[in-house]
Amino acid sequence: MEKKVDKAILRLTEGDITEMGSEAIVNAANNLFWMGAGVAGAIKRKGGQEIEREAVAQGPKPIGEAIVTNGGNLKAQYVIHAAVMGQDLTTNAEKIHSATYNALVRAHELGLKSIAFPALGTGVGGFPLDQAARIMSGAVEVFMTDHPDTAVKEVTFCLFGQEAYRAFKSALKS
Repeated sequence: MEKKVDKAILRLTEGDITEMGSEAIVNAANNLFWMGAGVAGAIKRKGGQEIEREAVAQGPKPIGEAIVTNGGNLKAQYVIHAAVMGQDLTTNAEKIHSATYNALVRAHELGLKSIAFPALGTGVGGFPLDQAARIMSGAVEVFMTDHPDTAVKEVTFCLFGQEAYRAFKSALKS
C-alpha cells in the first residue's frame, strides 16, 4: 500500500527490516543504544557487532532523539537508532512521535532519499500497534510539512506480521 504525503511516498511492506534496500533503516532503540532483542537484535545479528559499538559510543541521549551509525553488513548504508524508550523499556505517544520525527531529521541531514521504519515501541515497549501507527504516520506528515526541501522521498513502514501491517494500513487510510 502507498500514500502520498506532500512530495514523499509512504509505503507499507510486511517483512524483515534487515533485508530492506532503503538507504537507512531505523532501529527501535533505548537511549543507551545497546542492542538486545527484537529489531535491535536482528540488526546486530545481520549487520554486525560494529553497529552496536558505534551506537553505544554515541549514547546516552534523551529519549526521543536519534543517532546514526553505518549499516555494517546490511543492505542499508545507515542505521538510524531512534531512542523510543529508556532503560525501563517503556514508551509513550510523545516518545514515539519524537523518535520518528528525529529519525527523519537524521535522514534529512544526510541527504537520504529513502528510510524504512519498524513499528516503534510496539515490541519490547509494549505500545499498542494501532496507536503507534497513527502516531508514526502523523510524525511523518509533520516532518514533511516542516521540511518541504527534504531529500527524503520514500518512507517505508516495514512491519513484522499481519497484525502490524493491518494496523498501519488502517492508519494510512484514515
